[in-house]
Amino acid sequence: MADDLVLRDDVDGVATLTLNRPDKLNALTPSVFVALRAHLDALATDDLVRCVVLTGAGRSFCAGHDLAAISEGEHAPSRHYESETVDALEVLPQPTIAKIKGHCFTGGLELALGCDLLVAAESAQLGDTHGQWGLVPVWGMSVRLPERIGRSRAKELMFTSRRISGDQAAALGLVDHVLPELELDLFVNTLAAEIGQNSAGTNRIDKTLIAAHGEHTRQEALLYERTLPFGLPDDMRERMAAPSKKK
Repeated sequence: MADDLVLRDDVDGVATLTLNRPDKLNALTPSVFVALRAHLDALATDDLVRCVVLTGAGRSFCAGHDLAAISEGEHAPSRHYESETVDALEVLPQPTIAKIKGHCFTGGLELALGCDLLVAAESAQLGDTHGQWGLVPVWGMSVRLPERIGRSRAKELMFTSRRISGDQAAALGLVDHVLPELELDLFVNTLAAEIGQNSAGTNRIDKTLIAAHGEHTRQEALLYERTLPFGLPDDMRERMAAPSKKK
């Protein structure tokens, strides 16, 4: 069922979205994107969620676009639906973490790059294989990969379709942290909890400010920061105003 293609699990203010096609290494189809978009739209207005983790069921994060779905003629609801879904992930108000193990190729890497933080297992394999299949990127690879690792390194990965390990990805700056696979879940859970302890309002504003810096000149970004109301975001103000419980 389509509802089972992407699972959502909420624990203590952290929502985990799990791509759920483990038998296909979580390869992406239009139906997967429809399911993912529904979750993203719901999360965008969910004030109870302070952090979002994106991962894959089974032994892989995502092997990329399911080419069988292309050959079978499965279509998304609109021409740019998939790329717009990655955009929706990128602008989600909450901080987002991609938890990567196993395969993270091409469309899967484009999806991971829509997250704020990338954490990978040492044994993970990441790469852009568009060139291997004679395809061109349309979900943001040519923009987000150079933003992450620089233009020349992005060119080399894209031109060669080279697969790299989690350790190599960390050395390039493609992922922010790399761990032994057995430590991956605990690390991401701890990181998400640490984010969740902060003011959700501050984190949302910080995310907006950093995005503005990327889209404007430095001076414009500085001026934009000064236009925001000075003071505590609502959630922190309410937390500090709440009476303390004394034993």
